Amino acid sequence: MLDTKATVGAIMVDCRDPDALFDFWSQITGVEIAQRYPDYIFTTPLADSSIRLAFQSVDEDKISKNRLHLDLNHENPEKFINAVIHLGGSRIQDHEIDGFGWTVLQDPEGNEFCVTSVL
Repeated sequence: MLDTKATVGAIMVDCRDPDALFDFWSQITGVEIAQRYPDYIFTTPLADSSIRLAFQSVDEDKISKNRLHLDLNHENPEKFINAVIHLGGSRIQDHEIDGFGWTVLQDPEGNEFCVTSVL
C-alpha cells in the first residue's frame, strides 16, 4: 500500500466536441469553466464536492457502454429527465430494486449517467 493516497482531480470525459458537451453538462450540473486549453475544458467543482468534470477532445466516437458513470441526485428526477432530453440527452432505461428507482440517461455524445431522487 502507498504511504500517501491519491485524490480525484477530475472525472475526464472523452468527447468529439468538448465545447458542446461542456455546455450540456454545465446546464444540468451548474459547473462553469475553470480552465480551458486547446483540446480540454476543466470545470469548477460539482456542487457539494471537490470533484471537477473535464472534457477532452478525442478523434474516435464512443463505441461501447461506459465502465464508469456518474450517479446524479435530483429532488424531482422526472423534471430533471425532461430537461436532459430537451438539452439533447436521451432516456435509456428505468430501473427499480426494492422500491429504489433510478433512470439511465445518455448525454448528446452517448455517455451514460444515472439520476435518482435525493437519498
